[in-house]
Amino acid sequence: MKPGDHPDFFRFAPPPGTSRESSIRLDREGRFWHDGARVDHPAIERGLRSWIGRHPDDGRPILTNGYDWCYFQVDDAPLFVDALRIGEGGAVSLLLFDGTEEPLDPATLSLGEDGVVYARARSGALEARFSRHAQTQLAPLLVEAEPPTLRVGGREVTLPSRAAR
Repeated sequence: MKPGDHPDFFRFAPPPGTSRESSIRLDREGRFWHDGARVDHPAIERGLRSWIGRHPDDGRPILTNGYDWCYFQVDDAPLFVDALRIGEGGAVSLLLFDGTEEPLDPATLSLGEDGVVYARARSGALEARFSRHAQTQLAPLLVEAEPPTLRVGGREVTLPSRAAR
């Protein structure tokens, strides 16, 4: 059993002399920064991507590996969609930047002011920003350009404004 399995894990005080606040930042392109320097070690970046969550009490973004946790800054969305997998019948799966795959819930799609598509991931708990590549993969699903309407799994969905969500 890991400490993170304890029901009060996120309420425990930090180790003496430390803080739960960090200088780790996730930018709009899905890159991590620490103390102003780009995190460029592939294994560390993979770890950070896989540790993203939300604090259960205050909803702030956190990094947790099950043994410890800290808050971090997110410039836009905490997750990123690297690619899509379009299956039989038009069902769509999101391939997230942490290496996981999950079904797209079309009801969670939205469109940002800058034309970027977003969806909810991890059972709706976190927002995911589509990469340029993932967004171009939506083209075969496009039914209407204005307003943007997609056919996902046999269902037509008009993308609302992200601000309206």
